[in-house]
Order: sequence, then structure tokens, then C-alpha cells
Amino acid sequence: MKIRQVGANMTEVHIPGATILFSYETPVAAQVFEKTGVRYYRTEKRGSTTTSKHIGKWLDGCKFTEKPQEFFEHLVQVKPMDGLIPAYV
Repeated sequence: MKIRQVGANMTEVHIPGATILFSYETPVAAQVFEKTGVRYYRTEKRGSTTTSKHIGKWLDGCKFTEKPQEFFEHLVQVKPMDGLIPAYV
């Protein structure tokens, strides 16, 4: 995983198969590498004016599909791996 600051309160998180844009502390857009090619997604949840500007700047010129906010929350979930992270129920 790599984290890159791309603007004031705008951060990209690079994980295998995707790059996720965070506005402040919320994942709001993603570039996903799928078998059929690269696809772009943005949250359908309407946030602040600043968050809308962050998304617009990041997706500038890209064709995108809107997805529910849960889609982005799911992309960034930390999952237990090899017993290193305890699994909480």
C-alpha cells in the first residue's frame, strides 16, 4: 500500500488493483483495474462543496460510474491476514 498527498485534504491510497481518493478522511472515488480495463467510480453520496471539488479535480476528463458509498468503504477494509491482524466479530 502506498499513500500520496495530491492536494490539500486530498489523498490517494494505492492498493493492489485500485487507487482510492480520500477527501479528508473519507474514500470518495476510485480507479479500479478490472479484467476489461481501467474503470473510474465516484460516490453517489453528496458531500461538502470542497469534497465535490476534490472529486471533480481527480476525475477531470474521465468517464465514471457512480456507486454507493459502501462500495468505497468496502475497498478500503482491512482484512485479517496470516494472523497478523486480529479478526474482531
